[in-house]
Amino acid sequence: MQLGRVIGHVTSTIKHPSLTGWRLVVTQLLGASRQPEGDPVVAVDKLGSGVGNVVVLNSDGKGARELIGDEKTPARWFIIGIVDE
Repeated sequence: MQLGRVIGHVTSTIKHPSLTGWRLVVTQLLGASRQPEGDPVVAVDKLGSGVGNVVVLNSDGKGARELIGDEKTPARWFIIGIVDE
């Protein structure tokens, strides 16, 4: 699990068929001190987080495939919680 801050959303006219209907957000990974760490990632968002929200991310590929319901999905990151600040 990893903390991240939502910095935007993804708009795509062409994407893998398994991602149709799913909300995708751009998330900046955060370190223990909540400072940016590493490159931003695209995450599947089932919870409806907004820009600026701190979220808990999971990078378990098997979990992402189960969430999406497709064994061939390229999704890796997904949001599992929104941090209440």
